[in-house]
Amino acid sequence: MIAFRKMVAQGNDFVIIDGRGQSLPEFGAEQVRRCCDRRWGVGCDQLLLLAAHPRADAAMRIFNRDGSEAGNCGNGARCAADWLMRVDGRARVRIALADRTIEAWRDGEAVTAEMGDARLLDCDAHHCDVDLGNRHRVCFDAAAQFDPAWNCEMITGSGEGSLWIEVVERGAGRTPACGTGACAAAVAWWARTGRAAPLRVVMPGGAVEVSGTPEALRLRGPVVEVFHGVLSVDSLDRSVSPTRSVHGTCGARSME
Repeated sequence: MIAFRKMVAQGNDFVIIDGRGQSLPEFGAEQVRRCCDRRWGVGCDQLLLLAAHPRADAAMRIFNRDGSEAGNCGNGARCAADWLMRVDGRARVRIALADRTIEAWRDGEAVTAEMGDARLLDCDAHHCDVDLGNRHRVCFDAAAQFDPAWNCEMITGSGEGSLWIEVVERGAGRTPACGTGACAAAVAWWARTGRAAPLRVVMPGGAVEVSGTPEALRLRGPVVEVFHGVLSVDSLDRSVSPTRSVHGTCGARSME
């Protein structure tokens, strides 16, 4: 049996498994898909696996619900940071990702993460491509070409220091929110307007704040733990009936 946490940030939901204190099986693509499935598994947009790291509080691997692996996840990092701060009794934590280490802390009723740098790869009148360890295409209008191999954000409105976006994540499809997507949208907007100013990025599942510069991005927003439990390793095999494979404690737990 594997202990897990189910956490949500702006409707973006995650199953977090802390492998620092328990032995984990090998998660192949099929096992990831099974865990993320909303009928046969726990259900989530991304599965986050934490492991020990010599220079950080944890290393984090990110798996999309189609079984593919991602390099970065802003909302997932903030959820994992909240869990690590609570379980380790820390005021700030460092999480090692594939190409960077981020730092996060509680900030009032929210969790803030320093996301590192974003590289502007290409920009024209219709879109900007942005790399934050995962790649995003930020579309300004319907003429922009959608690439399913990338994360995609469509800017649907702007005004008074705010952006409204819709999100389609690589490997997860349309989701209520995306933390790195919000950061990418901010970077693209700064490139378009020529000014890096704090932005409130509003997504279908809620809003986050993006500030800093493209070289040092900061992402802030609330997170919530919705339940925790244990998952049967056998349930990750499709040849085994999923009946009674997940046991947990329900009840929304707001961040304290």
